[in-house]
Amino acid sequence: MSDFYLILTVVLFALAISDLIVGVSNDAVNFLNSAIGSKSAPKWLIFGIAGLGILIGSTFSNGMMEIARKGIFHPEMFVFSEIMVIFLAVMITDVIILDLFNTFGFPTSTTVSIVFELLGAAVSVSLVKMAQVGEAFTELSKYINSEKALMIIVGILTSVVISFIVGVLIHWITRFLFSFRYESRLKYLGGIYGSLAITFIIYFMIIKGAKDASFMTPENYEWISANMKSILIYCFIGLSILLQGLYWLFKIDILKVVVLAGTFALAWAFAGNDLVNFIGVPLAGFAAYKSWVASGVPADSFNMISLQGEVKTPTIMLVIAGIIMVVTLISSKKARSVIKTSVDLSRQTEGEERFSSSAFSRLIVGVSMRTSDMVSRIVPVKVSNFIERQFQTVPEDKTIAASERPAFDKLRAASNLLVAAVLISIGTSLKLPLSTTYVTFMVAMSTSLADRAWGRESAVYRISGVVAVIAGWFLTAVITFTVAFFVARIINWGGIIAIAILIALALFLILRSTIIFKRREKIKAEAIEEEDALEQNFSAQKILEKCNKNALKSIISTSKAYYLCFEGFFNDDRLQLKSAVAEAEEIDKKAKKWKDNVFKTIEKLQQDQIDTGHFYVQVVDYLREMAHSLNYTIKPVYTHFENKHKAFDEEQIEEFNQFRGSLNDFFNYSIYILREKRFDEIDELIEKRVALVNKLKELEKSHIKRIKNKAVSTRNSILYFNIISETKTLLLNLINVVKAQRDFVEETKPYVD
Repeated sequence: MSDFYLILTVVLFALAISDLIVGVSNDAVNFLNSAIGSKSAPKWLIFGIAGLGILIGSTFSNGMMEIARKGIFHPEMFVFSEIMVIFLAVMITDVIILDLFNTFGFPTSTTVSIVFELLGAAVSVSLVKMAQVGEAFTELSKYINSEKALMIIVGILTSVVISFIVGVLIHWITRFLFSFRYESRLKYLGGIYGSLAITFIIYFMIIKGAKDASFMTPENYEWISANMKSILIYCFIGLSILLQGLYWLFKIDILKVVVLAGTFALAWAFAGNDLVNFIGVPLAGFAAYKSWVASGVPADSFNMISLQGEVKTPTIMLVIAGIIMVVTLISSKKARSVIKTSVDLSRQTEGEERFSSSAFSRLIVGVSMRTSDMVSRIVPVKVSNFIERQFQTVPEDKTIAASERPAFDKLRAASNLLVAAVLISIGTSLKLPLSTTYVTFMVAMSTSLADRAWGRESAVYRISGVVAVIAGWFLTAVITFTVAFFVARIINWGGIIAIAILIALALFLILRSTIIFKRREKIKAEAIEEEDALEQNFSAQKILEKCNKNALKSIISTSKAYYLCFEGFFNDDRLQLKSAVAEAEEIDKKAKKWKDNVFKTIEKLQQDQIDTGHFYVQVVDYLREMAHSLNYTIKPVYTHFENKHKAFDEEQIEEFNQFRGSLNDFFNYSIYILREKRFDEIDELIEKRVALVNKLKELEKSHIKRIKNKAVSTRNSILYFNIISETKTLLLNLINVVKAQRDFVEETKPYVD
């Protein structure tokens, strides 16, 4: 039996390594978004400094995490076999849930994850134990430390609200003092500002990192605490002189120094404190295993009161964990995906928005606009104009490729790190249950609001994004509790077989999400590469090539989606129908993106080529309409199928399949005309469309006869007429796409020849 539990302990550590990898991918956003978003330094330097912070911070970790041993449940109420079930359920759940969030680029809290996984698994095991001994549900409090979970929830709310309000106030004052053209003011105030920021960062490192270092003695920390004011004053004075001198002598970028120092500090704090979220449970399991082996008592009767005591982790294990995190940080593409979500929501400029608007976001924007109008009436005009000048942004540098431009400037990046460091330091010193994820994310959002990055063109989308992320945090608690609860129950019920199946399932889900992520990232990379190439040579010829390529892709994809839809519908194949819906949604998404970017494309056309923009707009409009027609055709078919309504009869299928053969020829001919630029054959294409429309009319007449004979149902008829109507519109829009592309080509010839 000892060999079995030894294997389980090894499995816990194997899961811990996986958890470290997915955990770093998630939490990298906490300390990298400011430096990467502001392009403060080359990526290799940013990742190098963050990696160094992680490596050093891991040795400062507070060892065994108390929350894993006794924070959520009372270990003396459980035996060794039950504790191992709890720990296994927690680690399996944590790996799956964090990887899922990372795959879709959503930052979440590893602290909340681990707390509610422990809570869910412990409740599950406790209920089984209580049922065996006949205890009432009201006795659950003997097993579970519910106060700790409540503190975490309060910490979430506190972190979100305070971080946002303080971030807005501090950065608004900072921007008011320095403006967006801050270089001239930094000549004289840079040393003081940089020194103030770095002094707070040092204070943050001492309070948040050093106090729980594995080698820090109580005497040394007591001396540091007693002399904290003197240390900070000397730091401020010394750094002010040093930074100002370096600027005057060597023109050193003070804000870059602040950003890199803040990145190092937050990476240090992350490794020193959040490391235990990933390895605390396996270490607790290892400690429990050693105690059980030493006791010689059977696993199902050995009480785990030993977990109540002090346990320190060997520094070498912390260093190994730190090395794994550094390697992950440098190599993980999922970490960059999570960072991108945070950076996109806080970027200064407009652009493609990841989130849609919501009723709540529209309400917030409306209230804000009315409040702003009221304030503007009270504030004197001269004061208002002066403030406006301070917040007047600097135009983008168009010579830099879009993917290489900073999302915001270094002053805001410095504010992000400074405010986050101050809030986390104060919260830690007051023993408030703050989360670094919540603080850093909300500070990034608040400073973007203070910088007026959330203008009328983007505010509703940004607010929706922030609300979605915050909702994701709370959803994390519900999901992790529920999944861990059922995983623990399955392990209790199925034993070693259930453990093997669950681990295999976890590996499968991680592999599947990785494949999905890689596929999505490849598409994104191709889109970015294409956009950058277009920007470097933004001419009528390039736009024409891009437009023709997009039109061809859309028609080919439309033909594929239409085929999959009716093959699936007629053959009762749900998978094909779902593929058709997914294909149609992707076409619509791309068409929307092209239409949303029309302004950007026209804006960058050279003055003597501006007339060609009209034809580009026409093509994009018709592509969007074609995508709408396709969706309005396919989605009702899928809904009809999903609602288990009666399918088409054999006569309907035979008639429609004959039409589909002609329709397929029409699609292929339109592709041929676009690809070969044989626009002189458009008249023949139009004739084919007329013939198809006539066939659709015949289908309508046939169906009306079926209705008269009461051979079909109402829902069957509604769907059939909808398909015919939307297919007619689809054909018309496809013709319009080809004709608009022809006009575009002919009008662009003077600028191409």
